[in-house]
Amino acid sequence: MKNSFKDYAMDENNPKWDNVTSRIAPLETRSSDIRTPFDRDYTRIIHSNAYRRLKHKTQVFFSPENDHICTRIEHVTHVESISYTIASYLGLNTELTKAIAVAHDLGHSPFGHQGEKILSLISNRDLGCSFWHEKNGLEFVDSIELLVGHDGYKKNLNLCYGVRDGIISHCGEIDENSLRPRDEFIDLNEYVHPNQYAPYTWEGCIVKISDKISYIGRDIEDAITLGILDNHLEELYELLNYDSSEAINNSTIINYLVCDLCENSSPEKGLCFSEKAFNLMNKIKDFNYKHIYLSKRTRTSIKYFELVINEIYNILKECYDNKNTLLNLSYLKKFYPKLVDEFYHFLENYCDFSNRDELKLKNNIIFDISKKEDYCKAIISYISGMTDNFAMEMYNEIIRF
Repeated sequence: MKNSFKDYAMDENNPKWDNVTSRIAPLETRSSDIRTPFDRDYTRIIHSNAYRRLKHKTQVFFSPENDHICTRIEHVTHVESISYTIASYLGLNTELTKAIAVAHDLGHSPFGHQGEKILSLISNRDLGCSFWHEKNGLEFVDSIELLVGHDGYKKNLNLCYGVRDGIISHCGEIDENSLRPRDEFIDLNEYVHPNQYAPYTWEGCIVKISDKISYIGRDIEDAITLGILDNHLEELYELLNYDSSEAINNSTIINYLVCDLCENSSPEKGLCFSEKAFNLMNKIKDFNYKHIYLSKRTRTSIKYFELVINEIYNILKECYDNKNTLLNLSYLKKFYPKLVDEFYHFLENYCDFSNRDELKLKNNIIFDISKKEDYCKAIISYISGMTDNFAMEMYNEIIRF
């Protein structure tokens, strides 16, 4: 019901406030700044390069020529909109949901979830741990993404705990009907797999649910536009209980699920749908997997993704030779100038071999490339930040003469 969660909103009266607004290090401030902690995080996120690159990262459909097919940045915008609507109606902190929403997919690799699976296979083989975009998103906002501070030096984003928690806790693959925040203020590095813990705030829970609401409807709309569902429209109309005169679109599905969630949720029950809406949402998800995500048309490009990512990774990995790694990279630059140059500049930001003062760096050093594990981790981080277009460009540089 409206404002039913207002006593649990993340504000200064909430007992979790100090934890939620805490940062790894103090954040420089201006005396004239009028923003809240979450407002500051929101602007830091949308000014980051990782956020900008989302416009050229696959959501579901790779390399669409149709400008109106959803990319990763549009999905993020949809999640921001949906979570804002729900939080506003329930009386929760919309500034926090906005910040979590725009950041929640910063850890996605090129080529969507297929790219994520390929990097995870590489990571399991060479590092002994899985790669998953929620964890990678936390690592990006904690250690990879840099912003220029008031003094002209590049520094880490240094976001609030509540936003960082929302990023790593947002896994949208949820099948439980009732979501509520955890009580424990944990070290977020304790996460070892997706969906291990519930978010720490009600606002984080809203973004988690909004992620799922966002993609199931928009993926159907895009698939219809692309003709992928031409042979399955009758099944879809029956599933949604529509007649053939009604339009199937994203806004209709979103409106039904958002309104149902808002009317059925309470602090006592948690964030939940009616049984009818919850069952429908899961049926839509099953339909999407069967006819969209696992369709032959969508999966045709997977071998290409494997080829691109593995070639880039293997070319760079072959340069590792303890203290001679940088020298080997310099030899490789003759053949692959842009790939090696970009990777070298990436390493400069996070290793101790560069003149950090000359480069105006005040961020954390996170890689020791004399260690093979660190070097392989750096390559994975580098590839995960690429757009689809850049990854393809690097592959084309590798194969051409």
